[in-house]
Amino acid sequence: MTGGNDTIIMEFTLLGLFHHPELQPLLFLTFLTIYILTLMGNALVILATVSDPVLHTPMYFFLRNLAFLEICYTSVTIPKMLVNLLLEKKTISFSGCHRDISLARCMAQMYLFLAFGITECFLLTVMSYDRYVAICLPLHYPLLMAKRGCIAMVATSWAGGFIVSAINTMSTFQLSFCGHQDIDHFLCEMPAMVSLACAGKGQAQIVMSVSCVFTLVCPLSLIVLSYARILGTVLNIPSTAGRHKAFSTCSSHLAVVSLFFGTVISMYLRPRSSSSVGQLKTSSVFYITVTPVLNPIIYSLRNKEVICALRKMMGKDVGVQALPEQ
Repeated sequence: MTGGNDTIIMEFTLLGLFHHPELQPLLFLTFLTIYILTLMGNALVILATVSDPVLHTPMYFFLRNLAFLEICYTSVTIPKMLVNLLLEKKTISFSGCHRDISLARCMAQMYLFLAFGITECFLLTVMSYDRYVAICLPLHYPLLMAKRGCIAMVATSWAGGFIVSAINTMSTFQLSFCGHQDIDHFLCEMPAMVSLACAGKGQAQIVMSVSCVFTLVCPLSLIVLSYARILGTVLNIPSTAGRHKAFSTCSSHLAVVSLFFGTVISMYLRPRSSSSVGQLKTSSVFYITVTPVLNPIIYSLRNKEVICALRKMMGKDVGVQALPEQ
């Protein structure tokens, strides 16, 4: 990657989250704890839903994929963040003399980070469709949510995430950085990299804007539409118990959608002129660390079936009757 002065970018330097060295030990312990809890929580969700035959349904098939996705998502970013907190110089490069290695490392982090994030947007949309069919079209549920169809929807979500990420990553690293290598961030994220470029930002910003519409606005619109239909159906259920059950099966997913899309939209769709660097980094920290650690808590604490499966897995007597799924 060369600039107008033919300077070759050997490596990028991540400036980190805060410029206060005295806070680094506390931040290290905080993020390490969050990372361990994220791995343990999502791994438990996967194990519980796999081990209990009652949970071999489309809803929990999607939940297992979401939990696995969260593990991958955080593993791309938090380990490097932890290393950076222990080092004075926060370079993102491999040791070696090949001039394109450090660039490849930064590209790889951005590519995987975007791929997992975009896949989560698509997967959350699929999960809302599952709830829509279960509540609004229960008689058609076995047909519309057959195993082959569920696998196809999940595979499409993963493929779509990696394809869109590849387009965005290529458009970003075709830019000229003109020797500028200090990234005021704790990871190679697209907005930070585009702002670092000295020329050609317009095309990358257009690609990023179109991608945001396709991966954020469209999925969120479909989710809102699904839950509007669900709400209309639930309000027409005559029994209070039926309404409560319908709401309880959707509340966890709505909480996760609100957390994830709320923070991501504040990062990618907020006007750059109204956002400070600190605000952007704070938004990134929230959806990179807080959302993944909260997801398994939300799904387990509000879901009797998952609690039953966890108790069975730990060899305890189950005193809660599992609710039947559509």
